[in-house]
Amino acid sequence: MSETSPIAGLHAATAELDPPLAALDLTALRANAADLVRRANGVPVRVASKSVRCRAVLEEVLGGELTASGGFAGIMSYSLAEAIWLARCGARDILLGYPTVDRAALAELAADDTLRRSITLMVDDVAQLTFIRAAIGTDRVRPRVCLDVDASLRIGPIHLGVRRSPVRTPEQAAALAGEALRRGFEVVGVMTYEAQIAGLPDSNVAIRLVKRASAAEIGKRRKRVLDAVRSVTGKLEIVNSGGTGSIEVSIADPDVTEVTAGSGLYVPTLFDHYRSFTPRPALFFATSVLRRPTPSIATVFAGGYIASGPTGPSRVPKPVWPTGLRLIGTEGTGEVQTPLTGAAELRIGDRVWFRHAKAGELCERFDKVHLVDADGTRTTVPTYRGEGNCFG
Repeated sequence: MSETSPIAGLHAATAELDPPLAALDLTALRANAADLVRRANGVPVRVASKSVRCRAVLEEVLGGELTASGGFAGIMSYSLAEAIWLARCGARDILLGYPTVDRAALAELAADDTLRRSITLMVDDVAQLTFIRAAIGTDRVRPRVCLDVDASLRIGPIHLGVRRSPVRTPEQAAALAGEALRRGFEVVGVMTYEAQIAGLPDSNVAIRLVKRASAAEIGKRRKRVLDAVRSVTGKLEIVNSGGTGSIEVSIADPDVTEVTAGSGLYVPTLFDHYRSFTPRPALFFATSVLRRPTPSIATVFAGGYIASGPTGPSRVPKPVWPTGLRLIGTEGTGEVQTPLTGAAELRIGDRVWFRHAKAGELCERFDKVHLVDADGTRTTVPTYRGEGNCFG
């Protein structure tokens, strides 16, 4: 990147701070948020909190408070404890993206009318309904639930997509909805997350063909699933679908009431090669040169912030500024040091800026993030970790 890149502005705005540090380009964040809304074309966008993990950024995107504003509508949380915390901070539309077996959090949910109205649980198994009811300890409350329906692509024995819900067919979805109603739950929605579309970059023709086939398959199956569930429950409040990489696919279905996106706000390296949008990296981290083992190698402090997923080069942070730096294959990014080649100009104490492979996971490494506006103004806010929270 050139000296005129956004990183130069982050570099200047944080010059007196000691790395390691995380910095967020607010201009890029706001442009990314606007682009997500544009791509959704009037369909509300639910913010995936796992890809943000900073309450101030959630508030920025949602319009100053944890409520719907400007094309965004609510939060998809990844933990019930997190959802309760966000609700106590003012959020009023939280969809859990995953099932929960947190007994203490379920009991807290059951005891509070505001929490029950604000939070929708995710289920995909009758056993989860049994667990939730036992944790709640009463038959007198009706928790809101959404059904997670598998959206992976199956071609014979080949499974393309993530391993999520065991519910796949219209019959299975209707049976789960019926059982939930019989057990005193309020069935308010259906989610289909097509990870094999949303989470795969358009890096070659084969992947693009698979994504096209998957979009056609889930579009047809989702309609049958929704018809079956509605025959049991009546109208549904929520039909959730999509991710940053599949918004256009999801909104093409008129049954979809909302899409979810989060990674598209920060744009980590895993989202560099999509054809559906122009990536504007917003979140970076910086660390300092500690030593020079050779004239062409500089070793920086820490940096080994490996992303989740299948281990490999795509999950490793990428040095992006100054340009021309490369990781060493035999060491990669390290627990307490990271050697870089192509570093002839770097001196002891100089900074190197990196991008993370995934979005919100970087915030688990820092207790604060420095928000930098277009005029160089810096505001420092806590991450989830900085607020004393670790939700898993």
